[in-house]
Amino acid sequence: MTPHPQPPQPLALYGPDFAADPHGHYRRLREHGPLAPVRIAPGVEAMLVTDYQAAVDLLRDTHTFSKDPRAWQATVPADSPVLPVLGHRPTALFSDGPEHARYRDAINDTLALIEPHLLRAEVARVAQQLIGEFAATGSGDLITQYARRLPLHVFVTWFGVDPADGERIVDGVGGMMNSAQGAAAAYADLVEVVTRLVADRRARPRRDLTSYFLAHPAHLDDDETVRQITLLMSAGHDPTTNLIGNAILHMLTDERYAGSLHGGAMTAHEAINEVLWQDPPIANLAAHYPRHDTEFHGVRLRAGQLVLVSFGAANTQSGQVGSDTGVRSGGSAHLAWSAGPHRCPAKQPALLIAMTAIEQLTSQLCDAELAVPVSELLWRPGPFHRALVHLPVRFAPLDTTVSAGPERESAGHSGVPIGL
Repeated sequence: MTPHPQPPQPLALYGPDFAADPHGHYRRLREHGPLAPVRIAPGVEAMLVTDYQAAVDLLRDTHTFSKDPRAWQATVPADSPVLPVLGHRPTALFSDGPEHARYRDAINDTLALIEPHLLRAEVARVAQQLIGEFAATGSGDLITQYARRLPLHVFVTWFGVDPADGERIVDGVGGMMNSAQGAAAAYADLVEVVTRLVADRRARPRRDLTSYFLAHPAHLDDDETVRQITLLMSAGHDPTTNLIGNAILHMLTDERYAGSLHGGAMTAHEAINEVLWQDPPIANLAAHYPRHDTEFHGVRLRAGQLVLVSFGAANTQSGQVGSDTGVRSGGSAHLAWSAGPHRCPAKQPALLIAMTAIEQLTSQLCDAELAVPVSELLWRPGPFHRALVHLPVRFAPLDTTVSAGPERESAGHSGVPIGL
């Protein structure tokens, strides 16, 4: 098989140009075949899979590819801003075989404690409080005042985090995902918060997911527990925030939703599904490393070379998602949750949070509209996510009583949405 020609220079997947037009970058990359070289930070290159079938094959091929980044990591500057996301840690994300199974069992069993009906009620309660804080003003930023804060409360409640540390968690996760200067410090601060939490629960177990991790039959040590929790937080908070924001934007701008959050022919469920196809909250990730020199879909790869999957590019391959090409074979065929043994374990709670958040918003701010032209919206830079900086809207002010903020209430709140 003749390898596809490669572009002379890797295409940069960071900075404002990529953030403003990721799909234009993906189109250029597809011209060079199913994989193409990219630069994800200064001095850090990777091969990016943009083809749907190649992505599926990679995600399922544990024989050819490993998830352990240590050989690759040794070739990257120690202060590279992508290492907080891609650098090795003892978690399910960076392991294979029995080690992966041990970590994954602990994660799956812990997440299984989340009671969906209690979670939905908790999210609805917090959503109403957050909306009440700005509904009387007739305007708001649905990222900073809503989509960002709602998952924060869920994590504070689930894991038993001190509410005073909530913003540090959000800043830590957001900072590391931006893969810019300060990413390492942001991740270190996140680890510090969770390390203190784990030490406290080791000494004084409570009714929360942190305590269950420590009691799990996998017998995780303190550092392993810290790393699984920071993994769940980084893989849960920022992507859920992005999913809520991207789906609301889709409903505000797609004419099938009648130009508003209410009264259109399409539902929140359909908006979320379309966003997962077209603008998934994690756009490029799923790092894999060939175990040996190999040829994959006609492209030569070196042992230990970084290979990333572009969920955003693969889902919208050739701009024919939803056509007769067979790529979109069903409502769950997109790759936004990844595939294979490392498929996202938190799909159902994440969908429930996003769905409930949007339903609560549409039921109360039914006439909301964008307060600025779409062209003026800014997207956060970085190679891994698709995330709005702000989402300003205006609407008819509501006469509502603002209750205490969820972060303040959560310290004494007993309705933990888990079945312990």
